[in-house]
Amino acid sequence: MYFVDVVLPLPLAGSFTYAVPAEMQRKIGIGFRAIVPFGKRKFYTAIILRLHNNPPKGVEVKEIHSLIDSRPMVNEHQVRLWEWISFYYMASLGDVYKAAVPSLMKPQDLEEKFKSKTETFIRLNTGINDIKQLIGRAKKQAELYQALKKLFSEESGKQIPKKEIVAKTGCSDSVLKGLIEKKIVIQYAEEVSRLDKQVAASRKPFKLNVQQQKAFEEINRCFEEKNVCLLHGVTSSGKTEIYIHLIEERLKLKQQTLYLVPEIALTTQLTSRLQAVFGDKLGIYHSKINDSERTEIWQKMLSESPYEIVIGVRSSLFLPFRQLGLVIVDEEHETSYKQQEPAPRYHARDTAIVLAQTFEAKTLLGSATPAIETFYNAKTGKYGWVTLEQRFDNIELPKITFENTQELRRTKKMKTVLAPALIEKINKALESGEQVILFRNRRGFAPMLECKLCGWTPKCSRCDVSLTYHKNRQELKCHYCNKTYKPVRECPVCHEESVELIGMGTEKLEEEVAKLFPDASIARMDTDTTRGKESYEKIISDFQNKKVQILIGTQMLSKGLDFDNVSVAGIISADGLLNHPDFRSHERGFQLMLQAAGRAGRKNRQGEVVIQTADPGQPVYRYLQANDYEGFFRSQLAERKLFNYPPFKRLILIVFKHKDEDKVESGADFFARLLKQSLGEMVLGPNKPLISRIQQYHIRDILLKLDNNLSPAKIRQFIQSVEARFRENIDFRYIVLHYDVDVTG
Repeated sequence: MYFVDVVLPLPLAGSFTYAVPAEMQRKIGIGFRAIVPFGKRKFYTAIILRLHNNPPKGVEVKEIHSLIDSRPMVNEHQVRLWEWISFYYMASLGDVYKAAVPSLMKPQDLEEKFKSKTETFIRLNTGINDIKQLIGRAKKQAELYQALKKLFSEESGKQIPKKEIVAKTGCSDSVLKGLIEKKIVIQYAEEVSRLDKQVAASRKPFKLNVQQQKAFEEINRCFEEKNVCLLHGVTSSGKTEIYIHLIEERLKLKQQTLYLVPEIALTTQLTSRLQAVFGDKLGIYHSKINDSERTEIWQKMLSESPYEIVIGVRSSLFLPFRQLGLVIVDEEHETSYKQQEPAPRYHARDTAIVLAQTFEAKTLLGSATPAIETFYNAKTGKYGWVTLEQRFDNIELPKITFENTQELRRTKKMKTVLAPALIEKINKALESGEQVILFRNRRGFAPMLECKLCGWTPKCSRCDVSLTYHKNRQELKCHYCNKTYKPVRECPVCHEESVELIGMGTEKLEEEVAKLFPDASIARMDTDTTRGKESYEKIISDFQNKKVQILIGTQMLSKGLDFDNVSVAGIISADGLLNHPDFRSHERGFQLMLQAAGRAGRKNRQGEVVIQTADPGQPVYRYLQANDYEGFFRSQLAERKLFNYPPFKRLILIVFKHKDEDKVESGADFFARLLKQSLGEMVLGPNKPLISRIQQYHIRDILLKLDNNLSPAKIRQFIQSVEARFRENIDFRYIVLHYDVDVTG
């Protein structure tokens, strides 16, 4: 063994071979991190994938500079998953590594970036007898010493953090320093964890009701024959408690569980429920925790006492599990599970199934509104399928009504952004001490500005999109590149003060609702109000504790949150959910509205949902009102078959970007011609997308609608050969090119 193949955290295909110095040969292994030279002066943290005796031919092999680890930091299951993601999603292995591992574990210099957290502690020096003599006439030191004796006695401990002593005694640094200099107390630093302190379990799993128990048993029977099962349960049917019982079973078998959720907002409520049952067996992993905490969690998962349950968003798939037995993908239909930028553009639901397979574990997909492809796989027998058709405690499904905003405006009955019927229902709910949720799936104050005289609208200088007005921050913002601009009153084209706000976002809705219900406490939940680490928790906690009566938000509010005092839900401008120019727009709109409707309902009365629409005759609304998911599924499936969309075809989007529009246009044309030589009518485009310029890059794309029986390996090989010919042309060499496999829209 003289050589290793390694992966680098760079967007480069394949692995790289390095020689192993003699002194390292007995210390090295698969999954270890090593510092390696790359290029003339660069050093990177590599992960070792293979060890062998085969020197590459015709290439000068560099030596590993140094080893970081004395044990593997990546296990064989992770390597297999990385390689599958790289292959299936047509991403470089380096991009997968970069996405998977916390950045502090990938130093780009010769020193490790991760530093352990330390805290200063104080303890009494029990080896001193002449304390009175040492303190002498220092009255404040004597008082502090007596306070410390009492504090240590109460704490029943031998050490207390210094900051806690300062907080509880109110002592000054100089007085405490005096006791330290006299060695009456000892000050020292100690390594501490950044992770949440241990939480003791406070309850056993609740007993399942008849319907839950039946579903629980059916899931276990499914798992005897199939590796994947869909739990299709109506909103508020008690799926979470079934998950808890399934997790408990895995714990008895000494197996770990990964519990995936689409948004960190969901972890807030779920964490408290799961911690109540499982205590410190539970770990949390999502985008709001910092990189040092991510690194500590990674290290704990490699330790002899890893978390037995991990709840997290899609990135938690990459953690180093050792004995994974169950993966739960909650709200499996959610688009948040698909990584869009940067590469790898993987789908966490499908990747979770592959991860489970590497452990011979089981995957449970849960949703009230499954993805069309998932439900098709269940209906055709590829997955197991279990249903929960009743809400928990027999709470009725909400009554859904529609308000025709076009007609209300024509007859001048609609005076505000809310329909009169919705205003009336909100008033009744507030009078009864109940709560209200209002959905508007567009943040900001106004989606766009427009000159009412000449039609000019302000657009981003770097992207072909109109700017959104945010009133609180007094700025216009591009939601694609985040560039901000000062608001304008005067039109730069006709030079008149005729610029007005068009449309309504959550910020404006909040302002309008505050005018209509001045005595109500109102909160808003969108990406603008949830930037802080604990902002989700505060908003959800305030609403759960009834400090907030009306909660306004975007689609993040529809994702499985459970509030027991909500009697009214309103969906504002519902048509906007259905009018996106992609084949999934009706599916997504139906899912979001049915999920949003599911937030309403109480034990003693039926919840009410008001959907405001200018086109109440749309067929999707009939299925929604009847809570008829299967009817909606059949209608969508017929359309998908007619127009060759999934699940009947496999989609790959090829995206081209360059700052020169002519160059990207000709490059995409050339690529498409090469593809059509073998794939013919399966190649659509190149097309100019609706948003055709982002961050000064012009964009073109090609859509492949591939037959399901075509080998992914052969398709990948063919596309790579086309890309190689494409790159031979010097004009196309610097065009940015990426693939979006199983594109979601």
